[in-house]
Amino acid sequence: MSDLEHWREEFPILARSVYMISNSLGAMPRQTARNLAEYAETWATRGVRGWEERWWEMPAEVGDKIARVIGAPAGTVSMHENVTTAHMAALSCLRPTGTRKRIVCSAMDFPSMVYLFRAQQTAGFELHVVPAEDDLTVSTDRMLDAIDASTAIVAFSHVLFRTSYIMDAGAIIQRARQVGATSILDTYQSAGIIPVDVQALGADFAVGGCLKWLCGGPGNAFLYTRPELLATAMPSFTGWLSRQHPFDFDLESDLDVRMSQPADADLRKPRSDPGLRGDAMRMMNGTPSIPAYYAALAGLDIIHEVGVQRIREASAQMTARVLALVDDYGFTSAASRHPERLAGTVAVDVPEAQLVSRTLKARDFIVDYRPPVGIRISPHFYNTMDEIEQVMAEMASITKMKNYADGAGPTLVT
Repeated sequence: MSDLEHWREEFPILARSVYMISNSLGAMPRQTARNLAEYAETWATRGVRGWEERWWEMPAEVGDKIARVIGAPAGTVSMHENVTTAHMAALSCLRPTGTRKRIVCSAMDFPSMVYLFRAQQTAGFELHVVPAEDDLTVSTDRMLDAIDASTAIVAFSHVLFRTSYIMDAGAIIQRARQVGATSILDTYQSAGIIPVDVQALGADFAVGGCLKWLCGGPGNAFLYTRPELLATAMPSFTGWLSRQHPFDFDLESDLDVRMSQPADADLRKPRSDPGLRGDAMRMMNGTPSIPAYYAALAGLDIIHEVGVQRIREASAQMTARVLALVDDYGFTSAASRHPERLAGTVAVDVPEAQLVSRTLKARDFIVDYRPPVGIRISPHFYNTMDEIEQVMAEMASITKMKNYADGAGPTLVT
């Protein structure tokens, strides 16, 4: 038995299914149900007093738990509803200028991000999308070549969601810094499955979420802001949670400060608003979703206790076994065969991959399908080699027999 298998009892779904889709939704820890019950009890018995007793500062509490997983200092990680809004908080600190207005991203970034970046063109930005290679990776050289003196923002995924390809984040961030551009690193598919150190990488901002490898459920996205930027950042996507004294309801002093800032103010030049908080919560906006924070606590504690380096080692062994079975069964995969470039997911392509995926799920082999790469297999530290063998054997059987589950046709959620 692996030294990690004792953790399996902490995740109830593992007793009733082969759960192989942690890159989409991490398994829920058993403790999460108790934590959510604590939230319900607080609301039921303490009512509005819950805000002053814990809830108001809970974003900082959860943010600091995330910080220790991604190599960030305490007080630099803010919480947001989803990664799109986390990106928006960062983007709202930045403005295009006459000579610097380009946003650089890649064609393999998650579409929600590209939709958001495209929308910033109405604010005067220009979008440059670096194309994908034939193997659905993104060339580091192409990314570097796209970043020049006209670049304002470089926003890209650390790990590509379709292929789990690990980008050379350090080189790209370094290039952004050399030309004076601001970097936004998307760690949604890296945090919790491969080591991430946002300080060592030099990222200006980093976004991610607890939904996937951090086993924290939806509603728990995060934004890291480099400490030097955090000290002066003035996001326009803001709200009362960002204020030092939100219950003063003081509009006049805030208006005076905002009106004194030039429209083309540079994020890197010192600015001040004495009313803003000094920690990461200055990057937040409206009233947060407190139940989501309760849901995030257990998974973050477990990931921290297990250790991301240990998780990476176990993951690499399991993804290597998936790829070996891909070859044995005659399937194909867009996953990189270079271990240092593959994160936690192997996409397996088979005939009628969407039907096979739905049939697997109907038989309690929990996977998903993403065009054009096929069926994503995403083992986490709580999975086993036996489960790898089982899911791949079942996939081979379905492909051979074509005995698809009834009702395995398309739905909105694939």
